[in-house]
Amino acid sequence: MSEFSSHSKVVLRHWQSLDCYLRSENESVGLDGLNLDLAQVICISRYGRPTHIASNVIKTLDASRHALEQRLEKGEIIYGVNTGFGGSADLRPKALQQLQHTLTRELTYGVLPPGARDHSPGSLPGTFAMARYDFSRENTLESQHLPWTWVRAAILIRINSLIKACSAVRPVIVERLQDILTYDLAPMIPVRGSISASGDLSPLAYISGVIQGKSTVRVLTASGRDLYADEAMSQAGLEPLTLEPKEGLALVNGTAISTAAGTLAITDAHSLAVLAQILTAMSVEALNGTRESFHPFIAECRPHPGQMKVETKFAADAKKVESARNILAFLKDSKLVCENDGMDGALRQDRYSIRTASQWLGPSLEDLVLANQQISIECNSATDNPLIDPDGEVLHGGNFQARAVTSAMEKTRQAMQVLGRMLFSQCVEIINPATNRGLPPNLVGEDPTTSGIFKAIDIHVAALQAELGFLSGPVNHVQTAEMGNQALNSLALISARYTHLSVNVMAELTAAHLLTVCQAVDLRAMTMQFCDSFRSQFSEIVRKTLPLSSLPAHGLEQTLWQALLQALGITAHMEDDQRFRSIAEAMRPPLVDEPGIRSLSDPFSAIDEFVETLGLALRLELRGNREFYLMHGDATPVLGRASRRIYNFVRKVLKIPFLSTSKITTPSLEASGPKQAEDGERCRWSGQAPTVGSYTGVLYRALRDGTIMPTLKQILEEAWEGE
Repeated sequence: MSEFSSHSKVVLRHWQSLDCYLRSENESVGLDGLNLDLAQVICISRYGRPTHIASNVIKTLDASRHALEQRLEKGEIIYGVNTGFGGSADLRPKALQQLQHTLTRELTYGVLPPGARDHSPGSLPGTFAMARYDFSRENTLESQHLPWTWVRAAILIRINSLIKACSAVRPVIVERLQDILTYDLAPMIPVRGSISASGDLSPLAYISGVIQGKSTVRVLTASGRDLYADEAMSQAGLEPLTLEPKEGLALVNGTAISTAAGTLAITDAHSLAVLAQILTAMSVEALNGTRESFHPFIAECRPHPGQMKVETKFAADAKKVESARNILAFLKDSKLVCENDGMDGALRQDRYSIRTASQWLGPSLEDLVLANQQISIECNSATDNPLIDPDGEVLHGGNFQARAVTSAMEKTRQAMQVLGRMLFSQCVEIINPATNRGLPPNLVGEDPTTSGIFKAIDIHVAALQAELGFLSGPVNHVQTAEMGNQALNSLALISARYTHLSVNVMAELTAAHLLTVCQAVDLRAMTMQFCDSFRSQFSEIVRKTLPLSSLPAHGLEQTLWQALLQALGITAHMEDDQRFRSIAEAMRPPLVDEPGIRSLSDPFSAIDEFVETLGLALRLELRGNREFYLMHGDATPVLGRASRRIYNFVRKVLKIPFLSTSKITTPSLEASGPKQAEDGERCRWSGQAPTVGSYTGVLYRALRDGTIMPTLKQILEEAWEGE
């Protein structure tokens, strides 16, 4: 990748490729060792698409194997073939075939949940039995084995690495690996135990154990059944393999496990990065912000290396400029953004969380593009040792050192913390009446004294962002291992594991923010709906209660209307009755200042009548408008192009409503009519009982399971249409 590619284009290509693969259900993905992309890894690992090995690689595999055998016949000393391993490489074993089986056996050292064939101490003496408790009830924070999708991705990447024909394995090895993909025979691989130095030795040994049909290696089938490899292979009708010299080492010596975990993590991080930009646009709308912060000129004044090389109509449209361009495109057609001239006495410019969002986002988008490049290269690399070149020369080196994967994961995890910090700031500013420009406290759709719906979200996102901050630290606690031989170890799998945890936390924070910002734009739309419907009635009240015919026609009605709009925002924190009075009372100063009013014979009586009439009208109209909007409200007419699609996804696809107390009140049998069971016992509630947390959970799962992807893809395609 000689030139920078924008993050948006990287993600769009990925989503478009994945969409194409998913629509071609009956087509298998061809593997050639050179062109495996991240979308293919995702569709095979998560969606179970079949694979086939390109026919031309069989010949090169045979040639590589033949070259190794010739070297051995000449008596050459080749590491891991006729030597010991690691710090024991000075040993010269005679049983070369047995050496490969021994390697697999000795590397399956990780801790897994107890299995039927595991050693058991049997019945314990009384004192020990008394002290023992059910540990399984506590051991639920983290599974002891890697996820099924990670293992499928690892098998795929290992196949792609081996068919580069640099590892001297027979074709039957990669064919059997493909078989276990086809039959969903994913080994149960311990979460811990790899330092990703000489590759992910131990995790890959479990994959090696499956194709050998080892009775000690357990397999998780697609149905969730837990079998041993010999049983699983037999049921699938697959013949276990006997490894030849070098093949055991070729299987376990590589970065496939950490690369697989990294592929899934960077893919999910890309989606969250795009959504963070969309949510920033929605936050601008929710806060009545301005487009000014994202003007192309501002970005062009701060060019960074590589920004001039992206093929877009904006000369400086790359990473930092890209986010400003995206947000500007997402805000198209929005009726909620404002032109802030500062004349109302408020802040002349938006707060940092939205005004500097593109500058804050930009470096993280650059990092994600580089991380994507690193993982993509790793997916198509030979990562074991020694390697055999096309001329048959055996070369000893260190391609197994997975530092590139670690580097990608550190950048990804740091990006999650940075993006999370931005969303956190936006979210709490939207909830806080001191910063949200007229929204009610805690985004309550009713009388704010009766509920505090989104106060809990404020606490929730603070906890999540604190955890993201902790997780963003580097995984750099390298320990010298294996007789001092592995003095440098990348810890790539550990880094990838914590990156997945970071992505999960970020997804939860994003879900909470999405729920919040949809509530906020609904409140803005509800206010706009009230203003539209009340404007004519307001004019009528002015005409009936104030003798305008005797006053100069210099816009008194418009002055009063602007005062009412300002009072609507200022009083959003008040309980209903106080608010109606306060809004009406806010009309007094401009009326008193009006010379024509002061010239009336009884100006204060006229003002009192106007204020009283307006207060009564506000009581009826504001409550009526609220009740109608809670039942039938729709913010789409006032939203920007991107927000409209996300809002419809939340409200119509996921059916998450505009929240009010009635939507989250704990249901009771009294509310629906109590019933008695035949035995006299009281019936249990059988309907839905949603909470703010359960609505957030629905959004979280939609972000994590891919449901939201078509909507994000459509938004990004529209933003980049014609580019």
